[in-house]
Amino acid sequence: MRHQVFLRDTPYGAGSPQRREVSHRAHARAEDRIRCGKITGLGRFPSRNFALNTVWLEFALTAIDLLAWAHSLLLEAELATAEPKKLISRRGGRPLHLRIAATWVEA
Repeated sequence: MRHQVFLRDTPYGAGSPQRREVSHRAHARAEDRIRCGKITGLGRFPSRNFALNTVWLEFALTAIDLLAWAHSLLLEAELATAEPKKLISRRGGRPLHLRIAATWVEA
């Protein structure tokens, strides 16, 4: 049997214990997403220029979305819950090259 204790600021008697646990787990998942977001670029803005930071924010939010989709659709086993640092280290030491054909035309 497993016991777990969690403290919340909800009033006594507000909902069943099961509902409070579901709420707690959803909050913990949101905290995990925020932590991963700080690792992928939200933790530090590169400039004092507002326009540059706006672009940085858009890229960081895109990285967070791509990471969430990769976790749910592409990755399996232990990598499905891996932190961004672990995913980066699993890629290996080789540089990543993107090759686009010279005849490729944007539609």
